[in-house]
Amino acid sequence: MILRNLNDIRKSDQNVRADGWASARMLLEQDGMGFSFHVTTLFAGAELKMHYQNHLESVFVLKGKGTIEDLGTGKTHKLKAGDLYALNDHDRHILRPETDMLTACVFNPPVTGKEVHDESGAYPAAEREPVPAD
Repeated sequence: MILRNLNDIRKSDQNVRADGWASARMLLEQDGMGFSFHVTTLFAGAELKMHYQNHLESVFVLKGKGTIEDLGTGKTHKLKAGDLYALNDHDRHILRPETDMLTACVFNPPVTGKEVHDESGAYPAAEREPVPAD
């Protein structure tokens, strides 16, 4: 069993900050769950262009409001508390929080914990050991 406290994680090196966001990495690849779980705050006024080429992500908005623009379709969707979006096709997107947005995020494959977005808006692919055949 794994037990963690959000306030403890926010005081540790598992709380990663970059321009426009801060992410408390609650579960990481080393935990062996097959996904990582983050509590992320997106700061009001940021424009966050992202393209997770190596990960799938699902995001649940706990607090705040903003928009997400799907760069593949050109459509912009409003986001508010209670909404979930899933980047199930490595979707290129721009997040624009109108207020600080508190979110819960799941990544597959899991992140290691130190990733920040590269110039394309992606997290780099982690080096993984091949899974042995049965």
